[in-house]
Amino acid sequence: MRDDEGIASEAREPQVGAPVALTRRDAFKLAALAPLAGIAANPHLERVNKFMASLAVAEEGQQAYAPLFFTPKEWKTVRVLADYVIPRDEKSGSATDSKAPEYMDFVMSDELTSEASRIAMRGGLAWLDTECRHRFAGKNFVDANDAQRREVLDDIAWPRKARPAMAAGVSFFNRFRDLTASGFFSSAMGWKDLQYMGHVFNPKWNGCPQPALDKLGVSYDLMNSFVKPEKG
Repeated sequence: MRDDEGIASEAREPQVGAPVALTRRDAFKLAALAPLAGIAANPHLERVNKFMASLAVAEEGQQAYAPLFFTPKEWKTVRVLADYVIPRDEKSGSATDSKAPEYMDFVMSDELTSEASRIAMRGGLAWLDTECRHRFAGKNFVDANDAQRREVLDDIAWPRKARPAMAAGVSFFNRFRDLTASGFFSSAMGWKDLQYMGHVFNPKWNGCPQPALDKLGVSYDLMNSFVKPEKG
């Protein structure tokens, strides 16, 4: 369901009923820029890694995760919504498979997260349920069927296409989508999805391709390298 043109690409005209999915490429960009996920960037990366590693240990011990920030009702909504952002496909698991909701709970409960961000998250989840109840005879987002959920998400997934009345939902979904991507790509599953090798020795590395060196005007022979000075 995740292809090269997902809901993160606003240049594409949205289609009613189209899968509300996030592309890997766009999700990775969002993960690097996520406004709510400040702890996913240095100098807090180590803390995030330790938390994600602790989830794997807890899973091995068959210990159920107990949210620190989200209420039981919110937790159900978060888990369902996250899998609409990054669903399972043939290459990797879904957002919940990667423990992205747990990551979001960690971010929301962290001391470095602002109270404004916490209020925005709770308010957004409440908005989503209120919108669904208004449209679907009192059903919350979790209780609505797949088509009904997608109807609401289609109205808030494309900021430039959204109606002014959907502004609150658009703002919430932007933040939620960013956090979901950050959580997914902070996990081992996300790294593998990107085919990220990390600090692994590559015995076949032959250096920078010659055409690239020529374009830059540099050489591995320092005596033959020349870089034009910038004009002042």
